[in-house]
Amino acid sequence: MPEYTVNRRSLLLAGLGAAGAGLLAACSDGPAAPPLADPSGSAVARAEAARGGTGRERPVTVTATADTVDLGGGTTARSWTFGALPGTPVRTTAGDTLVATLNNHLPDPTSLHWHGLALRNDMDGVPPVTMRPVAPGGSSTYRFVTDRPGTYWFHPHVGVQLDRGLYAPLIVEDPDEPLGYDEEWVVVLDDWLDGVTGTPDQAFAELRKGMGGGGHDIGSHSMSGSGSSGGGSGGGAGSFMLMGATSALLGGDAGDVRHPHHLVNGRIAADPEVYRSAPGRRVRLRIVNAGADTAYRLALGGHRLTVTHTDGYPVRHEEVDALLVGMGERYDVLVTLQDGVFPLTALAEGKDAAGQALVRTGAGEAPAAAFRPAELNGRILAATDLRAAEGAGLPRRAPERTHRIELTGGMAEYDWALNGRPFDMADPAARPFLVGSGERVRLEFVNRTDMWHPMHLHGHTFQLGDDGPRKDTVIVLPGRTVVCDFEADNPGQWMTHCHNAYHGEAGMMGLLAYRA
Repeated sequence: MPEYTVNRRSLLLAGLGAAGAGLLAACSDGPAAPPLADPSGSAVARAEAARGGTGRERPVTVTATADTVDLGGGTTARSWTFGALPGTPVRTTAGDTLVATLNNHLPDPTSLHWHGLALRNDMDGVPPVTMRPVAPGGSSTYRFVTDRPGTYWFHPHVGVQLDRGLYAPLIVEDPDEPLGYDEEWVVVLDDWLDGVTGTPDQAFAELRKGMGGGGHDIGSHSMSGSGSSGGGSGGGAGSFMLMGATSALLGGDAGDVRHPHHLVNGRIAADPEVYRSAPGRRVRLRIVNAGADTAYRLALGGHRLTVTHTDGYPVRHEEVDALLVGMGERYDVLVTLQDGVFPLTALAEGKDAAGQALVRTGAGEAPAAAFRPAELNGRILAATDLRAAEGAGLPRRAPERTHRIELTGGMAEYDWALNGRPFDMADPAARPFLVGSGERVRLEFVNRTDMWHPMHLHGHTFQLGDDGPRKDTVIVLPGRTVVCDFEADNPGQWMTHCHNAYHGEAGMMGLLAYRA
């Protein structure tokens, strides 16, 4: 049985929780730095009040607990969950106030981050920046208006807890839903190692040694390899290090971590979830990539998918054969079901492995777990190829402030960082990216590394280019620059980071902070 340990970051969070925001404000830019917006201050309260809302409350209780999870096919694992895998979806209607109480029955401090939502800063769930961590045996209540319809999700923002089973969808429904469909299916993708080959903390400890520190050949990480059904070639018996994972779609290196399983709605491909419907039914799929290190190429055999939304915002409809979904990204698609049995395949991009679910609308034999539908090699659009739907984009406006954020580091030293400075909550020299309320802000994510990174911004959505989609998480390929503009209309202190859980924890993270 794996041993769950309290890592250095957990101890740090417990010690810093009371001081949190004050510490970062004090050490932001040295003694002459301007004061930063208080995560619980009057400006944050005014921004929340401006969201208005219906006045209706949606109470929910989320309990984080150590549990044995059934992954299907006789495979079980000891992990941490919200009572199910994935956690039960939370649903609200746009304008409702979510009142979510987190009960922490874990041995470590934890939190809830509401991924993709523009919510009040002190509810963002990032210890110690916006709140104290929820101590073992403790509880905390998050209260905020969910004013934007869309597909979101929630997970901890403590260490590498994301790579356990602590995640669940959050669906904010549109009271004036413009799409026409008969049914809805929420699809959550995940890469899994917890309780099978060890724990995420153990994996991170090995990765932190770098390619040389674990006895690995630095050059071999970029070599092509056949991988294995367990998620790519390993770096030796018992190693968490992934070797030989390459993808043209991702610009080369596809991942760092060897995950033995890839899940669709908590099930392995050998014993998949079955979605039952009828021919001719129009289904909306809400797709969430909750993985820690894996992009998924998703396709439904025998069908084409109509992309309608990404990261909660509508796009001009595009018909595709498959989707490439990075960690933290969400896509909504429509599909009209045919008659028979069809695989929904989540190919672990570049890793020679896949998760699978089945759609059954009639008679037929289920395909084998190793079956790969032809649609996986059909038309695949990148997020940068999509366009915002009418009314969903930002008004054209020149940015008043630009932050050039270089993505730096590599596997050799595992020194992932922004602008060459690994982020550390305890580092008094940490400097935020400063913005002012009301500004149009441009972020230029410049990838100086040999690996792709899904970059995420808390508390805001940005627009890609002049007429691209509105998103909060975007894939930045090696050697590429992605330009994102957003309105600085949600005061507070917000993280921007790589949503590869291990890259972010190693230091590819920064603080975007409003001036007080």
